[in-house]
Amino acid sequence: MSAVVSETPLAGDVVAAKKPARFSLARRTIITPILLSLLLISITLITVMTGSRPFNQTVIDVLVRVIFVVGLYIFIGNSGVLSFGHVGFACLGAYATAWLTINPIMKSSALPGLPEWLLQMRLPYWEAAVLAALFAGVAALIFGRVLMRLSGIAASIATFAVLAMINTIYSNWDSVTGGTSSVVGIPIIRTIWPYLIGAVVAVFIAWAHAISRSGLALRAARDEPIAASASGVDIPRERLVAFVVSGAVMGLGGALMAHSIGVVTPDTFYLSLTFTTLSMLVVGGMGSLSGGVIGVVLLSALIQALRWFEAGVPMGESTFALPKGLQEIALGIIMIVILALRPSGLMGNREVTLPRRNRG
Repeated sequence: MSAVVSETPLAGDVVAAKKPARFSLARRTIITPILLSLLLISITLITVMTGSRPFNQTVIDVLVRVIFVVGLYIFIGNSGVLSFGHVGFACLGAYATAWLTINPIMKSSALPGLPEWLLQMRLPYWEAAVLAALFAGVAALIFGRVLMRLSGIAASIATFAVLAMINTIYSNWDSVTGGTSSVVGIPIIRTIWPYLIGAVVAVFIAWAHAISRSGLALRAARDEPIAASASGVDIPRERLVAFVVSGAVMGLGGALMAHSIGVVTPDTFYLSLTFTTLSMLVVGGMGSLSGGVIGVVLLSALIQALRWFEAGVPMGESTFALPKGLQEIALGIIMIVILALRPSGLMGNREVTLPRRNRG
């Protein structure tokens, strides 16, 4: 059966639901992460069957972006607070996996400021990725204890300050991060399956948080903050939970991105990546998990097409090439058009699901 879209349940109607109702909600909505996972698996299988290494790397980039955008959705989509700082947690995750996986001899010469126990440690990439996610989650907890008491534009500006702070520290802490120099020697993982697993795990984490008591309470506070607060919802606490979970997912994405390219610098995780991931979330729909994933797939296809044209496409005896930097311009134009014509994004607050049978 073909997939259709349905409106997400009203948060206010389910915040006060009893436990059986929550299990019922899980049964009704679990098809959404399953369908999104099947979409990602289908793209991966097509990639494996083509056997093209450039296409393989392109799809790896798409899967990493899915993790980033889903991480943003967990906080932005449920809280309604726009965050510019989450890419900073991806930076933390990337450097954490670098510290844990680089050859100890290389670490001793390139990063002498690391603790001795960390200099001698070398873990498999999957263990390092998990620890990197936990490290980013702890950092999000520390920052979030202060930031989540803010709201509106003040909270958004504060998250941008976090991004700038992380970038400045990592750009100048030469003995620990290498400063602005590239940290090399990170094991490169060419097989696509770890990135698929990471993306699927991120999708199910986002779904599980969305249907949890904390996620439902946070969406109720997003839609009706006064009523939610009067009903006993601790808004700063629920925002903090989402902030920590999303920070951990971003850390996982940062770790996998580091293993996909084998090198990290602070500027890799700064304004350009922030703009790209926010664009994908806005275009797909900030209030929809499905919108986040679909926005990544659509805009990634557009970005790759523009890259091909920027590199030059042979046309007869001549070569047609677009000006460099057109990707950012195109993303900006698409965001303006979407915000003007459909402010809630392509999916709005809807999720992909299967059609329901009419009971006569």
